Amino acid sequence: MIFNDLLSTYYNRKNLKPFFHLVFWMVYFGLNVLRWGHYFGDYWYSFKSNLVEFPIHIFLVYFNFYVLMPKLIPKRIGLYIICLMGAVLAMSFVRVAITYELVTTEIFRESTIEQDGLYNLNYMVAVFIGELYLVGMIMAIKLTIDWVQSEKKSKELEQRNIETELSMLRSQMQPHFFFNTLNNLYSLTLDKSDQAPETVLKLSELMSYVVYKGKNSQVELINEIEHLQNYLNLERLRYDDRLVVDFDIEGDIGGQKIPPLILVTFLENAFKHGSSNNLGNTSIQISLKIESDRIKYTVINDYRDLEVSKNGDMKGIGIENTKRRLDLLYKDDYNLDIGRNDGKFKVALSIPTQ
Repeated sequence: MIFNDLLSTYYNRKNLKPFFHLVFWMVYFGLNVLRWGHYFGDYWYSFKSNLVEFPIHIFLVYFNFYVLMPKLIPKRIGLYIICLMGAVLAMSFVRVAITYELVTTEIFRESTIEQDGLYNLNYMVAVFIGELYLVGMIMAIKLTIDWVQSEKKSKELEQRNIETELSMLRSQMQPHFFFNTLNNLYSLTLDKSDQAPETVLKLSELMSYVVYKGKNSQVELINEIEHLQNYLNLERLRYDDRLVVDFDIEGDIGGQKIPPLILVTFLENAFKHGSSNNLGNTSIQISLKIESDRIKYTVINDYRDLEVSKNGDMKGIGIENTKRRLDLLYKDDYNLDIGRNDGKFKVALSIPTQ
């Protein structure tokens, strides 16, 4: 968490980048002085030596970051390696010469190898490897920071895409919901039923819930249950005494939350594809159970193979959208079973409690 906060500060406040770079080099310089001062038993010598060498370190690191890597990676890896090795070798010669002129003529002290000439092969190899190690180490740090930040941005983008898709699915479901309900109202007005005004009032309540609650990511489970009951009351106006509903609720629903308009889709489906084909009594069984860490919702209705929806599918856009929402919200942590057996159409949904 702290590392992510530092990364966010580093990347979001561009004016602080030089400060972080300065702090890094100061800390690294101090550690290097202590390390080699202890090694040689001479901290003043170590300070002078690092003071001369660090501009070379810094040049190589930033030349690699801001010139070689942007221009040659990833398209020209071979040329990048050649240029990097050439730059490190050239600056290794510069480092040896400057150290000899400004710090000490006892080159063997730097290399721990007795030698006669300035550019002894063994010493040059040691200096070259040291510079290459430094460039590689800091490049690994930078790539790690970039990777962590990239992963964070990728997850943020994925979350935004999920939220966008969920919003789109909800917006698709609302017109679908109103279409079904207005069809019910239309049938009442054709019959010039006295129940039409009450139906308009119930529809207004349903629309209010869909418009104002449907856009939320979570709603109280009790509110969703009230929405189901309002929907049933609306259907009772259409079916009169022919509608028999058994709505069973078990467990503590207080404090539970659920994505809006998840449950009503399956109830709509029961009326649209089941009860609408039944000229006799319409029986629907609804069960909502809170069991430890799961919410279990079941809808069972009578079913007759009289006709199929115009799309040739019993599921329709409502259930398809709901399944997609469940996939996005819960991934593998939900279970949805839809099936027909012995004249009954059953939907069983299990989702985790929130």
